[in-house]
Amino acid sequence: MHYGEIKKCDIANGEGVRVSLFVSGCSHHCPGCFNQDTWEFHYGREYTDETEEELLKALAPSYINGLSLLGGEPFEPQNQEVLVGLLRKVHARYPKKNVWCYTGYLFDRELMEESRARCAYTDEMLSMIDVLVDGRFVESLKDIRLAFRGSSNQRVIDVDKSLKTGHVVLWEPKVKRGIEG
Repeated sequence: MHYGEIKKCDIANGEGVRVSLFVSGCSHHCPGCFNQDTWEFHYGREYTDETEEELLKALAPSYINGLSLLGGEPFEPQNQEVLVGLLRKVHARYPKKNVWCYTGYLFDRELMEESRARCAYTDEMLSMIDVLVDGRFVESLKDIRLAFRGSSNQRVIDVDKSLKTGHVVLWEPKVKRGIEG
């Protein structure tokens, strides 16, 4: 797996201060995507054991709420195995930190059912994600007032509650901001 960037003090991609990993590789190619460079699977740097340790160390400060996975596309099958390994270590070392993930795949139609995204790691990866922002970016639905998403078709999902109930449960922010939609 390759990655385009690591942000060690990110406040835009999830609640609170976060460490964000922008993985490479995305087959969605959404028009208007903010990160088109990461569509290529070999863009940026190779993800190594040193990269993983850098991420784990960056998560250590108490002011860091957790890890955000973005892309590119974290749920491309080529990325899932490496990300599951990282998430196992994050949960073991920092059980109180949360994980957010941004994906163009739909939780209930493409990640939970047969699709090109599903592979041997999908269920385990979902089980270690707290909040999933799903759905492709749609330029005509772009709204900069939305919290944690780029277009109004995207959903901010509470993954644990959704897995337990068998249907999509939207995430409830601790502090209301932006607009609902």
